[in-house]
Amino acid sequence: MPYTPIVINRKKLTILDVQFPNMDALESIAEAIGSNMFEGFQPTRKGVEIIRDYCLGKLTFAELAAIAREKSYAE
Repeated sequence: MPYTPIVINRKKLTILDVQFPNMDALESIAEAIGSNMFEGFQPTRKGVEIIRDYCLGKLTFAELAAIAREKSYAE
């Protein structure tokens, strides 16, 4: 599967139109997503929202695991 870059807008602090609170969060999460994309991960807008919320402490690990089991991150 070919690598497809994701849309990152540093001026608006968005990844795939998902808003981030600051540049540090955006950069950190973009790097994590990018690394996983080389392993075959295909990010969706919903998936980016979930990753953002987990990294910002809005989701617990248990909630994240449940989402992963249910595959609710796919659009």
